[in-house]
Amino acid sequence: MGNKGKVRASHILVQKHSDALRIISRLNEGESFDKLAKEFSECPSRKKGGDLGWFARGQMVKEFERAVYDMNVGQTTHDPVKTKFGYHVIRRTG
Repeated sequence: MGNKGKVRASHILVQKHSDALRIISRLNEGESFDKLAKEFSECPSRKKGGDLGWFARGQMVKEFERAVYDMNVGQTTHDPVKTKFGYHVIRRTG
């Protein structure tokens, strides 16, 4: 693929740490990331189930980028990732 060095991720953005933890626990119980993103995320990407598409280093805020690049494809963050926008539950999709 022509995406060398790029990653693809989806996320759910909320303002409260407790909400992010609740979403992670629902994901762990087998609920759909797509469905939870559409229901809870405060990011416009919610319409696409949280999909942010492909991006390279330097395109996302540092904390978010670090988390995504440390994950394997298909993995979801165990803990919410805090940025200036709020708390992210992130799944690396590519």
